[in-house]
Amino acid sequence: MTTDARSAPLRSSELLIHVDGITGGYSSDVDILNDCSLELAPGELIAIIGPNGAGKSTLLKSLFGLVRIRSGKVMYDGEEITNLKAHALVERGIGYVPQNNNVFPSLTIEENLEMGAFLEPKAFEERFEEVVEMFPRLAERRSQRAGALSGGERQMLAMGRALMMKPRVILLDEPSAGLSPALQDQVFVNTKKINSAGVSVIMVEQNASRCLQICDRGYVLDQGTNAYTGTGRELLTDPKVIELYLGTLAKAH
Repeated sequence: MTTDARSAPLRSSELLIHVDGITGGYSSDVDILNDCSLELAPGELIAIIGPNGAGKSTLLKSLFGLVRIRSGKVMYDGEEITNLKAHALVERGIGYVPQNNNVFPSLTIEENLEMGAFLEPKAFEERFEEVVEMFPRLAERRSQRAGALSGGERQMLAMGRALMMKPRVILLDEPSAGLSPALQDQVFVNTKKINSAGVSVIMVEQNASRCLQICDRGYVLDQGTNAYTGTGRELLTDPKVIELYLGTLAKAH
C-alpha cells in the first residue's frame, strides 16, 4: 500500500542516493522544498510526480547542485554531496537531462555527444558506439545539426549526451514535455532501456500515469514535501492518489 513520507526507509547500505529532509529554493527567503526526502537503490527507476508547482523539478535541480539546499543533506554512495557543483557531480557519475535547452542546436549530433564526453575525450569513440547502439538514429544522423531534429530526436540526443560519461544515475526532468503521444511513449521506452542497461534513474514527469507504469517506486510531491510514496502500481491504484493527483490520467492506464 502507499505510505506517507515517514514510512520505514531502506537500509542505508542498500542506497545509492539518500535525500534526507532537504529544504531550499531559488532565493534566500522562499523555500520551494520543505523537509523533502527520497531514496534510490542501485538499478532502480524512481518517478517523482505531483501537481504543477509542487517542487518536482526543483528537487531534481537541488540534487544536481543547481538549487541551493539550506538544510538537510544529500548522500550519494555513502558520500555527502549536498550543494556540490554540477561538474563535480558529473565526475562522480551523476548525469542530468533538463527539460529545456538540453542540446546545442548549432552543433551536430556528433559534436553534442563530444560535449557529453568533455571530461574524458579519449573515451569518445568507445562511448559513442555504446550510445548509438542504444539509439541507432543518432548514428544515422551524426553529421546533422541538432537544431534540425524533431522534439523526440532532441530528447534522444539529450539522453545520449548524458550517457557519454557512463553515469550510475541519470536525472530526467520532464522528458516527455511538449511531445506528441507517440513520441512521449518512445521517451518512456528509451528511459526503460537506459535503466535496463544498469543506469539508475530519477524521473520527474507530468505524464504521471505512464511514468508510474514503468517505475519501480514513485514519490508524490505536494507543496515541496512528500505526500505519498509506494510502488508504481500502488500509486496508480490508490484511490486518494488518483483523486488528488492523477485524476483522469490514472483511469487511462
